[in-house]
Amino acid sequence: MITRRRIAFGLIVIAGCLLAALVLLPVFFNLDRYRPEVISYFEQNTGKKVEIGRLALTFFPHVTIHIEQFGVKSPPLFPPSYIVKVARADAVLDFWALLHRQMVIRSLVLEDPEINLVSDPDGPWNFENPKAANSKNTFPLGIIDKVVINRGQLIASNLLDPSDAPGPVFFEAHDITSELDRVDVAAIVNPASPALAGQGSWKASSLRFGAVETTNVNSKFRLESRAAFFTDVRADVYGGKTTGDFSVNVAKKNASFKADAQMSGINMAHLLAAFHETRGRMTGKLEGDLRLAGEIEHTQSPLAGMHGTGHVKVTNGKVPSLMLNANLMKLAHFNDLGPAKENPDSFSSISTDLELANQRITSKTIDIDGYGVDVDGSGSVSVSGSDDLNYQGVAAITTKQGFLTNTFARFLAGAKLTEGKLSFPFRIEGTLENPKFSKGTKD
Repeated sequence: MITRRRIAFGLIVIAGCLLAALVLLPVFFNLDRYRPEVISYFEQNTGKKVEIGRLALTFFPHVTIHIEQFGVKSPPLFPPSYIVKVARADAVLDFWALLHRQMVIRSLVLEDPEINLVSDPDGPWNFENPKAANSKNTFPLGIIDKVVINRGQLIASNLLDPSDAPGPVFFEAHDITSELDRVDVAAIVNPASPALAGQGSWKASSLRFGAVETTNVNSKFRLESRAAFFTDVRADVYGGKTTGDFSVNVAKKNASFKADAQMSGINMAHLLAAFHETRGRMTGKLEGDLRLAGEIEHTQSPLAGMHGTGHVKVTNGKVPSLMLNANLMKLAHFNDLGPAKENPDSFSSISTDLELANQRITSKTIDIDGYGVDVDGSGSVSVSGSDDLNYQGVAAITTKQGFLTNTFARFLAGAKLTEGKLSFPFRIEGTLENPKFSKGTKD
């Protein structure tokens, strides 16, 4: 019995000593006194100026380094700015690795990180370390098993060529939540590294690429040394939904992107309001698919060189500036088109293919079902700012007209009469703001 009591007393003493060590050790081991050495280590391995507000060390429930007000500044090649600012970072260390004098991070939690990525016209990004390609010991921390981001913000922009002045932001995301596995920090800062830098889940309350904004974004995420891939993306966009994939590659002088999206229920009025030059041009509900790609140029219009294809359909809308039915009535020199007379700027559906190239959208097949007018056409419109139109087609009047109306329409408007219904060719030129209708083909 006495032996058991001695064993129990010994265990209590040992437990008490361990607890006292866990409580008192951080008091005697003040990690903040080593802050200059830690800053020097980061600066040597990143080639950037680094700031750390405070360092602390705790031992329970895991050995954890706490870093407050961590910041990494852009190199002198770029305008004064921070690449990364983190309000607080908690790095959980491998205890047994520490016993062997090795620094192994098992998990890293970043609170309120702000990431600002900038590309120079000559090629490099502000987060890269050109010296890392020749270094064999850059960030000898191994791979971090898990990185968690809470309430993050990401902004990406280019410097203008050739002035190096700050250009417009082409990508931004806010309130980011992400969990990444197997993150290799060296692969991120080393421009020569081909390694996978991390993968996991990614969410954002809002995301903007170019002029298009989405909300409630959810996706899978894969980060490589020179590329980022968002897959299985699901998001809300202008009252509708979009799904698809999106990627950005920064391996060349100009970054490039690819997007493959499927859309449904999008409010056209809200979508076009994002593009000031097309505000108020069309209403209705949009659905369809788009595949876009291109380089992100160092200009005031970084996405001007994008190209792509797709198919879209807009239903139950209006085109106030086009006034399709009203203009067709004038061309045909008759006035009674039934429903068309009451809805001169309306349509029940517009379906078309799209091809975007050289800042021009071309459609080979356009099918418009109006109110009393059906149109089959083709043509193109400029998206470079001039907004010039070049469309042609054949309009069919779906309501039967009287004998005199048909006769005059055939002779004066070049219409054809089929089963008592009129159809005639037309052209639309001019601009989106001021379209001009004419009878027949351009010849």
